[in-house]
Order: sequence, then C-alpha cells, then structure tokens
Amino acid sequence: MTIDANAARSFGPAADLYDSIRPTYPAEALRWQTGDEPKDIVDLGAGTGLLTRGLVALGHRVTAVEPDPQMLAKLTAASPGVHAAHEGPAEALPLPDASADIVTAGQAFHWFDRERALPEIRRVLRPDGLLAPIWNVRDNATGWVAALTEAIGNAQGELDAVAATEPGYFGPGFTAPEHRVFRHEMPLDRAGLLRLVQSRSYYLVADDAQKQRILDVVDDVVATHPDLRGKDAFAMPYKTYAFKVRPA
Repeated sequence: MTIDANAARSFGPAADLYDSIRPTYPAEALRWQTGDEPKDIVDLGAGTGLLTRGLVALGHRVTAVEPDPQMLAKLTAASPGVHAAHEGPAEALPLPDASADIVTAGQAFHWFDRERALPEIRRVLRPDGLLAPIWNVRDNATGWVAALTEAIGNAQGELDAVAATEPGYFGPGFTAPEHRVFRHEMPLDRAGLLRLVQSRSYYLVADDAQKQRILDVVDDVVATHPDLRGKDAFAMPYKTYAFKVRPA
C-alpha cells in the first residue's frame, strides 16, 4: 500500500496542538478491547499519548512506540505512568518477540504499511494475543457535521475505520475482525473547531492559500448552518470504531 510520507511526517511540528485538541477515546471502548485485568500493551503510532494515557488509566502496563521524535517527546512529557516509550515505526518494532498481550493503535493504523507492519505485530504478540486498533470518526448523521464533511472531506483514517470492518483488511495472518461502535462527544466552540481542523494532516501539508480556504469553509459552516448559528458552544459527535483481531 502507498503511504503519503509528507502527511505522515506532518504531525511532529504540531504536537502541542494535536495533544490539546484531538479527542480521547471512550473508556467503555477501551475496556471492551482490553478486558478488566492488567495487560502488557504496546501502543503503536502512539502520537502524543492520547490513547496511551487512557490505557494507563485502566491499569495496563503500556509501552508506547512512535516514529516521530517530536510527538514522542510530547508523549513522555504528558504521560506519567507509561511503562516504556520507544522511537520506531510499526514496520520495524524495537521490541522482543512475544512481549505483548495486546497491540493497540489509536487513529494510527491507516498510516502503517500493512504488508510490513502486520508480520511485526504478530511477532511481538503472545500466542493468545490481540490486535486492537481504534478510530474516532465524525458522526455525519448530525446535520452540521455532514455539512462540515461535505466542505472539507473525510480523512483517510475515517475511511479506513469503515474499511477495517471488512474481511481481509488485516491480511491472512489474522482472523476476521470483531468490532463495535461506541459514541461520544467532544465540547467545542468556533475556535476549537478551527484548531481541530488545523491538527489534521490535510491542513498541515497545505500551502498558505489552501489553509486559508479550509478555514474559510469551516467558518462558513459555523456561521450559516442552522444547527450552529448563534451558538457559542456545541459538541462534535463521534462514532468510535473499536476492533479486536486475533492472529490466525
């Protein structure tokens, strides 16, 4: 598969923004994926630690792996209680064989080269282990969110969250995925929505003119959509796609 390298590298300079404005994950979804007993979890593409911290809060021993040094620096500064943190890609994990009960990936799995990453994930999983990616996806059933998506499009992760429900997405080395969809909301205002959009890769790699056009269309949705007009605060609704995928 082809990965947009420029987009994949775009997040590091925006690590502080990313950490401050991206949504976290519902604890109910994480419990469904990981169970109640403490596990050895490897969080791949861990970014600034948004998923990592949620897993630590549930009592798990979490090792974070992140290829971008700026994102990893933010993770280590903002994530007390992490068992270990390593710089490295999902395609060449700096971890020993059979060292993880669960491998997670929050809003990150679509950035991996699956043909190379999936064998590495199998290598570090224990025989009864579990691959557990998770994605937050804007809920387009809400009118203003649908208008926003029409204006700015879907991110690749939002598309892959749906694609991952189909057999074959995780390759022949894994069984058909089990998945559930959880719902949650993130409070926002106009400034927060603009910052959220500014944290997305399609904005980060755009030139100045393109960035201004993106912000203008977001402003237009906030100013003109009847669901938002005159509101100082609102909520972004999400559908969280959570997966459990076992080695074949």
